Amino acid sequence: MSAPGPAEGRTAGAPAISAGRDGTGRPARGGSGAASTASAGRAVRRPAGDSTAAVTAAGPGDFHLAPAERPSRPTGGPPAPSRGAPGTAPPSPPRRPPGTASAVPPRPAAPPAARPEREPGSGAGADPGFEDDSHPTLLLRAVAPRPHPLRIVAVVIALVLGAGLLGGAAAGAWLTGDSADSAARAAFDDSRALWRDLPVDELFPPELHSEGAGPGGAERRWLRVAVAPDTECATALGEELAGALLSGTGCERAVRASYVDDTVTSVTTVGMVFTDADPAATEALAERFATGGLGLRADLMPATYPGPGTAAETFGAAQRATWTVRVLTDAPVIVYAVTGFADGRTADAPQAATEAVAEGQDTVVALAGLGHEAMGVADQIERNIRQAADRFTEEHG
Repeated sequence: MSAPGPAEGRTAGAPAISAGRDGTGRPARGGSGAASTASAGRAVRRPAGDSTAAVTAAGPGDFHLAPAERPSRPTGGPPAPSRGAPGTAPPSPPRRPPGTASAVPPRPAAPPAARPEREPGSGAGADPGFEDDSHPTLLLRAVAPRPHPLRIVAVVIALVLGAGLLGGAAAGAWLTGDSADSAARAAFDDSRALWRDLPVDELFPPELHSEGAGPGGAERRWLRVAVAPDTECATALGEELAGALLSGTGCERAVRASYVDDTVTSVTTVGMVFTDADPAATEALAERFATGGLGLRADLMPATYPGPGTAAETFGAAQRATWTVRVLTDAPVIVYAVTGFADGRTADAPQAATEAVAEGQDTVVALAGLGHEAMGVADQIERNIRQAADRFTEEHG
């Protein structure tokens, strides 16, 4: 059997075919493999760097392939194992008992190459605030704890109480509004009896005073000279005016008094008519009287009260020069005033007070200031009756 050529050589580290074995790897006849291996022979070496196996001859017709020299290991690695003398087979490694670990520690793995540091959150697809790492990371998600049953009950109770408070507030507002309406209606009805409940000096004070009631804003003062006993509404107002005002409202009672100015130049009869109307009827009457022009009609002038033995004794129907009528809406009361000259002269052309006080009027009534007298006295009595109604409501609830 001839030695293999270079093209047929084996690579470094391939097992050698020992002499004493035939080409099939079985032991050759008539010889021992161990003896053949131990026999000396001539070794045929390959040039350095050739990876083919060297042929070692043990004798004529007896040879085997010895492993070629391995290239030297890199610096820093473990040293290569020592080889025997040329022509001898390498010693077999000692066998270790089964189940025992190798005495040679494993070769440590090379440390991984250090990666460049990177700011948290940098790089594509990185989460803000976390470093991109190839190692798997376990992310824990915060899960809200299941609410305790007692907490649920507390929330339900709070909601029920809140709804109850809101409902109570709404009901309270509704009841308050309703009670406010009831109180206003009660005050309206109670003011109907003020002519009887209030003393005469509150209904008609002995003296009236106004800072700017005269022409040009002059100060005015009036003195009470006569008070009429309470009477029928038609007698106090006059038949014509009573028919126009009271046809849809009825009448409770009428009171009146007469005043003169402090110079005793003018005389004024002022009165109040307490009707039986409710708030709605009173509102309707005030609108009808204002829009219908009833306050400007001379045939609807109120009647006078000529107090016997007083400065108003001569004040009759012919002396009426100007007048004013007010329908209050917060009380069932009609306030009126009628004015003339205190010396008893007649008025040829009566004029409503609202017209006589207008700018540019040159009538006798306007120039004498009688319109201001009627308006000033009526204003004071109206203010007194409103204040008295408020006091009466507060005192009697």
